[in-house]
Amino acid sequence: MIRKRSAAALAAAALSWSGAALGEAQLGSATDARAMLDRAVAALKSDRAAALNAFNDEKSKQFRDRDLYVYCFSLADGKFTAYEFSALIGADIRQFRLYDKPMGQRAFDVVHDAPEGAVVDFDYEMPKPGAKTPSPKEALEARVGDQACGVSYYK
Repeated sequence: MIRKRSAAALAAAALSWSGAALGEAQLGSATDARAMLDRAVAALKSDRAAALNAFNDEKSKQFRDRDLYVYCFSLADGKFTAYEFSALIGADIRQFRLYDKPMGQRAFDVVHDAPEGAVVDFDYEMPKPGAKTPSPKEALEARVGDQACGVSYYK
């Protein structure tokens, strides 16, 4: 129970600190996010293990660009298999709350029953890097086998 709470607190902090050094002009666009998600889906279909390793590689230019990065989780148990911060690998996305809203459960639910290859989305709010007030953000997610992967961007 303590681990779940710690993971949820760490996730909320990680989400708010992601790319804190970036200026607003350097944020990825909707087009950039969709292109990264498309690359991630193709990589997962080609070689799942290699793709997850690449998504988790902090030096990957293909799957980490400015404030954009690929995250993935298992559709069986909700546990992260890829995330910007390695400390969250294995944590259950469904436990994450942001501004007292069940953001993680929404992320899981929106893609869980989606058809293979379909891209689904959901909106939420999070401070932009270096800011304290929430800004609109959209997550794009796709289902690939037993994995759901996504990329989010500021609107």
